Amino acid sequence: MSNQIYDAIVIGSGISGGWAAKELTEKGLKTLLLERGENIEHVKDYKNATKAPWELPHRGGRTQEMINNYPVLKRDYALSEKNLNYWVNEKESPYVETKRFDWFRGYHVGGRSLMWGRQSYRWSNMDFEANAKDGIAVDWPVRYDEIAPWYSHVEKFAGISGSKEGITHLPDGEFLPPMDLNCVEKDVAARIKSEYKDQRQMIIGRVAHVTGPLPGRSNCQYRNKCDLGCPFGGYFSTQSSTLPAAVATGNLTLRPYSIVTKILYDKDSQKATGVEVLDAQTNQTIEYKAKVIFLCASTLNSAWVLMNSATDVWAGGLGSSSGELGHNLMDHHFRTGASGDAEGYEDKYYFGRRPNGIYIPRFRNMNGEKRDYIRGFGYQGGASRQGWNREIAELSIGVDLKEALSEPGKWTIGMTGFGEILPYHENKAVLDKNVKDKWGLPVLALDAEIKENEINMRRDMMEDAKEMLERAGIKNVKGRDSGYGFGQGIHEMGTARMGRDPKTSVLNKHNQVWDAKNVYVTDGSFMTSGNCVNPSLTYMAFTARAVDHAVSELKKMNL
Repeated sequence: MSNQIYDAIVIGSGISGGWAAKELTEKGLKTLLLERGENIEHVKDYKNATKAPWELPHRGGRTQEMINNYPVLKRDYALSEKNLNYWVNEKESPYVETKRFDWFRGYHVGGRSLMWGRQSYRWSNMDFEANAKDGIAVDWPVRYDEIAPWYSHVEKFAGISGSKEGITHLPDGEFLPPMDLNCVEKDVAARIKSEYKDQRQMIIGRVAHVTGPLPGRSNCQYRNKCDLGCPFGGYFSTQSSTLPAAVATGNLTLRPYSIVTKILYDKDSQKATGVEVLDAQTNQTIEYKAKVIFLCASTLNSAWVLMNSATDVWAGGLGSSSGELGHNLMDHHFRTGASGDAEGYEDKYYFGRRPNGIYIPRFRNMNGEKRDYIRGFGYQGGASRQGWNREIAELSIGVDLKEALSEPGKWTIGMTGFGEILPYHENKAVLDKNVKDKWGLPVLALDAEIKENEINMRRDMMEDAKEMLERAGIKNVKGRDSGYGFGQGIHEMGTARMGRDPKTSVLNKHNQVWDAKNVYVTDGSFMTSGNCVNPSLTYMAFTARAVDHAVSELKKMNL
């Protein structure tokens, strides 16, 4: 049997788990990285990454069998034959929707780092102070100055492409060269800046893609097939970045097909001693021991692991003494905005398939403004020319249709708002022991919804988008609100929030579980509020910071 004693154990191999493994191993700790799903090896296992649509049985689409087998995934864009093996088998791993919740999961080495949107933004002091200012939930126990060096640390390694803009509430970072706005976007950006007297800005997205020298990885090739896995290593993922770094130390052991069923807890020392693992292939139960444990299984699965741990001490599980474990579940609400036609650019086009778009940082509820909601939203989107699959009402068959489709169509531009959801205590995940998964383990029941604050915000998200496009000279502008199902943002946060007081939070300022100081939780579950920007860069920064703290505490014999 393989070694069962390590310096550190990392549960989950996605964005946070990959970073934990890298940082721990580079600091000399013999580390076991546990992943509940299969191993997907960089390059070799990206089976469809270089295939053309006509090389796939259904041209990359979805079949009726897939629709029947994936009742949740079918609700959005993610279901297709191109990367179906990256998504969870929903029959094997069900969950209960007390209220509708679209939970899109990736159970494999790398997790959703293979499929993420790669938008990477820093938080500012405005965001870390928001809860205290608004008197909701609990105050973040950290401020921007504490996290800024760790943002820099992870940006330099991950490779974040972006432009320095000097926006106080969207701090600049350690950027590789920015991708270019196209001709329509440049003109619209200039008009928005002028129309709103520099109070609103359209910039190129800040994205985890290599656009300049970065050891071990190639520049982004502008193929825009990122969710198939990038054989060039052009975007940040566990496979392209943190895992090779961890392996290179000689200190990493990777074990796929390992479902962590509980963290083992010693009530006398008030510390964790290791983990219990169920082998997903053999159903064998194995225990692994370690001095420190990093729980990075993703927001909902990390809550599940904690709820299943130390139940002989706390009925609600490890970290439940505050009554907050599983609560304060957040996401980003979106699917509302506007689009229209850009005229006068028929002689212009753009290079490649840029895997990025525009970003308009938050501008509402700032500088003393007060709406009928708190917090705010930003926009993502972009301009492009219609392609061969556009509809041409006058033509349905024949030579004329073929000739028309050999030229690009009209220019359009659109933007979609991404809004903050407040950390409501009643939005929660709980164990449902009446429903079991393939391995006989209880599943989560998810009970969350947006409330009046977010509903009021959505009105502005659409109307402001319409107004900006119209004032920028865009024609035929139409607003849209396609509705939002909780979870669709794939930015689950909360469930094990950090705070200043063990009576009101699960974790302290270093991401340690108050009830077990050698357990660190550094995925989205630690988030005390959600902001309106994509959260993954913040997970990376807090993970690296937590590892630094853990190793320091180990050296002091405090863990």
